[in-house]
Amino acid sequence: MRLSGEDIKRLIPQRFPFMMVDEFEQCDDQQAVTALTVRDGNYFLLPDGTMAETGVIEHMAQSCSALEGNRSEDDTAPIGMIVEIKHFYCNRRPKAGDKLATSVQFGLSFGQMTLAHCITTIAGETIAETDLKIFVE
Repeated sequence: MRLSGEDIKRLIPQRFPFMMVDEFEQCDDQQAVTALTVRDGNYFLLPDGTMAETGVIEHMAQSCSALEGNRSEDDTAPIGMIVEIKHFYCNRRPKAGDKLATSVQFGLSFGQMTLAHCITTIAGETIAETDLKIFVE
């Protein structure tokens, strides 16, 4: 299943200017690939035209939310939050015009907590990677 544009809004609760997922493609119940084209005016752009690392993390977290939203049987986007960020590294910050592609792989779940591994690339170059612990209501 591939979603884009307005259809993403049923998967995640964020809205403009904090919506950080443009495209969603489900691979299976435990993994997905999302995309975001960084545009001028993005909330996380710094004065030098690059996106802050916190913006990359937010994109990764919203990618997890999109996968969780797609797995949900409810039509309401799930509300979630980052509980823990581990092993985050960022080789370089994206800039306006870059298209981020993020692979999300869910791991162990316990109750409302899920572990996720996220890798973000630009044109095949890995720019960031992390492990997130997320809580979803």
